[in-house]
Amino acid sequence: MNSKIIHNIRKNIIAGLFFLLPIAITYLVLEFLFRTIDSIIQPVIEPIFNQIRPGLGRRIPPGVGIIILAIFIYFAGLLGSNMLGKWIGRRVHSIFLKMPLVGLIYSTVKQLIGSFSGEGATGFKRVVMIEYPKENCWAIGFLTNIFNDENNIPMATIYLPTSPAPNTGWVLFVPIHDVYDTNLNIQEALRMVVSGGTVKPDIIKKQPISEANINELKRLF
Repeated sequence: MNSKIIHNIRKNIIAGLFFLLPIAITYLVLEFLFRTIDSIIQPVIEPIFNQIRPGLGRRIPPGVGIIILAIFIYFAGLLGSNMLGKWIGRRVHSIFLKMPLVGLIYSTVKQLIGSFSGEGATGFKRVVMIEYPKENCWAIGFLTNIFNDENNIPMATIYLPTSPAPNTGWVLFVPIHDVYDTNLNIQEALRMVVSGGTVKPDIIKKQPISEANINELKRLF
């Protein structure tokens, strides 16, 4: 009886840990982000608040920095979606690219973000599956390019992400007839990779890429 009670206590403690740990970690991460963003924005907005009323800057409650940042990001997105904003964006893009070192960092980050968002010429265009690392063992990858080899055989450039950090992985060159198209979108595939496969759609469909689809995919690049 005592061993059964001890077993139940141990089981409930472990179950409680598994229940509380994600909540605790989420809270700690959010608290860290709140404190970090507030510590950056507070010195900027404090003089502004003091201009409105002396001493008001010292009474800014926690979280105001997050709210101001969210409002700023919203209006930046709003500005970037119209003609004037796009023109400003192109000018800023051009200025950053001309700056030594800064241009290299900026272009690399922009291409990386564009890849994961599926936007632009360098973005991930399609979620595919290939038999890797052996037959009947399937891996999810992102189609990044299509080209012909020296024998005029269509080849696919596949980015194979690692789990749980999809920003690292391998680049594979695979005959396109060995590549299978899927019903997954970029976000679903990324969630699968980050979660180690625990978060996935109910059904994952795959089918060989036909000749017609090859021509269609080539137009994406």
